[in-house]
Amino acid sequence: MASKKTPAKKQSGIVHASGKRKRAVARATVRPGKGIVRINHKLIGMVEPGLARLRLQEPLIIAGELASQVDIDVNVFGGGWSGQVEAARLAIGKALAQYAGEDLKKTFLDYDRHLLVADTRYKEPRKFGRHSRARAKRQKSYR
Repeated sequence: MASKKTPAKKQSGIVHASGKRKRAVARATVRPGKGIVRINHKLIGMVEPGLARLRLQEPLIIAGELASQVDIDVNVFGGGWSGQVEAARLAIGKALAQYAGEDLKKTFLDYDRHLLVADTRYKEPRKFGRHSRARAKRQKSYR
């Protein structure tokens, strides 16, 4: 018999979600709290550069009142700073959408699809026998 799934919020109050971008992997935990957001044990206000901080705050701003009622802890590793920011942003967006339900999910999709769906593009691997990069060829000289 098929049973209807209850939202994760009603089961335990804690939601886990993950996000990936290039080589970066982020894991987010959302639990009821006071609105504290930590990225690798640092408050979100301490994240540098400022552009990265703004990208991380987008899902929180869109979530509005919900963001001040939950604590979010994000652990992110691998890749560069930009990939880590995008992975953490995705993990936060997915966790908040799972915590809140369909209304917030629709709002996130209307704003930016990458708050809920991963960008699967990766760096092309270097080929054997090629010079230095994936498609680089040796320079040819006619003289």
